[in-house]
Amino acid sequence: MTQSLSVRELIERTEKKLKLADLHFGHGTDNALDESFYLVMVAAGLEFDCDEEKLNEPINQEMLNHIEKLIERRVHERVPVAYLVNQAWFAGHKYYVDERVLIPRSPLAELIMSQFRPWLSSNNVDSILDIGTGSACIACACAYAFQNAMVEAVDVDVNAIEVANKNVLSHKLEGRISIIESNLFEHLKDKKYDLIISNPPYVGNDEMQSLPQEYLQEPRQALEATENGLGLIEQILKQACNHLNENGVLIVEVGNSMGNLIQRYPNLPFVWLELEKGGQGVFLLNKSNLKIIK
Repeated sequence: MTQSLSVRELIERTEKKLKLADLHFGHGTDNALDESFYLVMVAAGLEFDCDEEKLNEPINQEMLNHIEKLIERRVHERVPVAYLVNQAWFAGHKYYVDERVLIPRSPLAELIMSQFRPWLSSNNVDSILDIGTGSACIACACAYAFQNAMVEAVDVDVNAIEVANKNVLSHKLEGRISIIESNLFEHLKDKKYDLIISNPPYVGNDEMQSLPQEYLQEPRQALEATENGLGLIEQILKQACNHLNENGVLIVEVGNSMGNLIQRYPNLPFVWLELEKGGQGVFLLNKSNLKIIK
């Protein structure tokens, strides 16, 4: 006779397995316990804030078999939990994700939720462009934060666009967010925006070689960039001015390519935004700053 396990017991058992496997945690969690809780709860169809008693209820054998297969894939294939359960959180909201898009984890989340204060006034933001939207989590977060704004979100990858549209519809934001297939600004003609935001590929080739296996499960073209990680960032810098309103701002996450970018543009007055929840490498420039770029 098979011994039944409660949700709590399965979480504890999963934690032990993940610790022994020496995995990398970096897609929404930073330790084995949180990762185990995330995996088991979502796979079991339970809300994170459910009644404590739910954790003591037994898991039926069919569900247990399903969850254990996911655990095996996490341990042996190094598949991130977000892909296993097709769910990730960003700026307080839930999103569908799969291997077609990056798993949301950008430090831009806290800045969006604060409406980029004091650098922006929400009353002056009516139009937003999200470049390289992926899952559309940044576009949706911007729509929630700036209630009066219309958002356009571009991506060159048609597979990512399918996921983006799925999330926009699930958040019932299709009236305010337009997903556009475009390589950066290519299909935007002469449109201008109050805010252009982007988390583009910025990982250089050398850094790609040292990434944990979990990150290599993500679409490579959404991570890696040429020119020591600056290839797409430089294109955005050179073109953004033409697509910003007079008081518009550009906000871009560049992560570990921050040093290379400062070295490449030593006279550009980057404002590096403080991140209370960790992370680095998010800059802000206004339109007048961008006019000096050749």
